[in-house]
Amino acid sequence: MDLKEFTYLVALAEEGSISKAADRLYMAQSSLSQFLQNFESELGTKLFVRTSKGIHPTYGGECFIEQIRQILIQYQRAKNELWDNENMEAGRVVFGISSFRGIRMLPKILKSFYEKYPKVKVDVVEEHSMRLEELLIEGKLDLAVVAMPTVKLKDGIEFLKDDEVLLVANKDHPVMQYVHPIEGTSNYWVDIEDAAKFEFIMSDYNTILGSLSRKLFREKGIKYHAENNNITAAMLVPMAREGLGLAFTYQSCAEAYENVRYLRIGRRGVFLELGLAYPPNEYHAKAAEELEKVIREIYRKDQMPGQKC
Repeated sequence: MDLKEFTYLVALAEEGSISKAADRLYMAQSSLSQFLQNFESELGTKLFVRTSKGIHPTYGGECFIEQIRQILIQYQRAKNELWDNENMEAGRVVFGISSFRGIRMLPKILKSFYEKYPKVKVDVVEEHSMRLEELLIEGKLDLAVVAMPTVKLKDGIEFLKDDEVLLVANKDHPVMQYVHPIEGTSNYWVDIEDAAKFEFIMSDYNTILGSLSRKLFREKGIKYHAENNNITAAMLVPMAREGLGLAFTYQSCAEAYENVRYLRIGRRGVFLELGLAYPPNEYHAKAAEELEKVIREIYRKDQMPGQKC
C-alpha cells in the first residue's frame, strides 16, 4: 500500500460517498470502488458499511483510517522540514480561513504571497472558526485565521487584529434617519436600540457572528424581529444591500457598494479579536511563518470602506 492509497481511504471517509470521493480525487468511480473492494479483501475485513445514503467507516475502519491520517500528517511535516532546508524553493501550506472572511481578504493574501514565493503552494480550507480550531488541533492545518477567544485551542495562537462588527443597511433604509457621524470620518454610528425598531436578517446561532449579534440584544435587554434566522454570513450582505432588512457583518469582510452603508454599533463600536493560530505543540513550517507575515501586512493595511450618506 502506498501513500496515494492512503489518500483514497481518507477521502472515502470524509466524503461518505464513493462518487463524491472519486470526484474529489479526479478518478473514475468504478476505479475507486474496485480499489476499496480489493483493499478490504486483502485486509480480510470491512472498513466501510454501505447504505442507501452512502458509506461510513466501521468502528475498526474509523480507527484504522485515523492512523492513516496521522501518517499523512507526519509525512507532510517531514516534507515541510525538507522544503525549509531548500530555502522555500518548493513547499505547501494548508491555510484555514472562514469562507465569508476569505471572500475579501484571501485574494489579496494569496496574490502578495505568490509574488514573493511563487514555488510554494497554498492549499485553502474554508470553514467557520470553530471548525478551524478542530482542524488545527487534529494537525490538519498549518495556519488559520480564527476568531478569539478560541473555545478549544489553548496554545499556538497570537493576536492579529481587532475586527469591528458592523450593521449593514441599504442607503435608503429608514434606519438612516437615526445615524450619527463619526467625527473625522465619512462613516456613521447608530444605537442598537434604534436599529432594533426594524427587521433583521440573522446568521445561525451556532456561528460566531450569529451568537455575538444575539448577545448584543440580550445584554441590552432588547427584543429584535427576524424572519430569517439561519442565513449564511455571505448571504446576509446581499440581502441587506437590497433593503430586505438589517444585517451584521465584520469590517474585514465589508466591501464598498454605492447602495450600502456600514454602520458602527454605538459610539464606541463593537469589536472581536482575530488571531493567527498554528497547530499546538507542532513544528512551524517556514512557509507558514512567511505566510503569517503576509497576512499581518494585508490586515494592517485594511481599512473600513469609506462612504457617504
